[in-house]
Amino acid sequence: MVKLAFGSCGDSFSATSVRAYVAEFIATLLFVFAGVGSAIAYGKLTDDGALDPAGLVAIAIAHAFALFVGVAIAANISGGHLNPAVTFGLAVGGHITILTGIFYWVAQLLGSTAACFLLKFVTHGKAIPTHGVAAGMNEFEGVVMEIVITFALVYTVYATAADPKKGSLGTIAPIAIGFIVGANILAAGPFSGGSMNPARSSEAASPGSCTATCSSRPTSQS
Repeated sequence: MVKLAFGSCGDSFSATSVRAYVAEFIATLLFVFAGVGSAIAYGKLTDDGALDPAGLVAIAIAHAFALFVGVAIAANISGGHLNPAVTFGLAVGGHITILTGIFYWVAQLLGSTAACFLLKFVTHGKAIPTHGVAAGMNEFEGVVMEIVITFALVYTVYATAADPKKGSLGTIAPIAIGFIVGANILAAGPFSGGSMNPARSSEAASPGSCTATCSSRPTSQS
């Protein structure tokens, strides 16, 4: 059931809210840095060769671990969204206000962008992998794939971290969220890139900017 609430500027700019935005920025930065960094590291170890099954598994595990940690460290401050799609889903359900959700989006996008620039710097200019639909698939098929796996992620968040009837799940919720992302990358990585996260993908539209991928080898940005 949709329970949209716009919210107020007072609530969205309170000290608690600002701490939540900072937590989302830091947690998203750490998640993207580790996840995308694993793809860059794979490319370096294989001389930018095509991704093989072992590489896909390694990158999926890296994302699962990084997301588990990111959600765990931010959960008690911001809820540990780390993903505009998750924030949107929770806003629709009334767990956060629309205004607060917009600031979450800004923090997540900035965190992802900062992570990519940091990776570019610390890897001595290594290209940041980009998401893309695999050869033999069309854009619609890629969109449907991303819709399904993003739904699986948001549903997992609702079924664990966002369900008050379940009480405190401790580390179970972050583990479940990390696991579903890792599993979805294994399933969708070779087809749509397995993003599930607009903060990791949306920067591709800007020349010279950075994004992450789980399926394709590093490519130069236009």
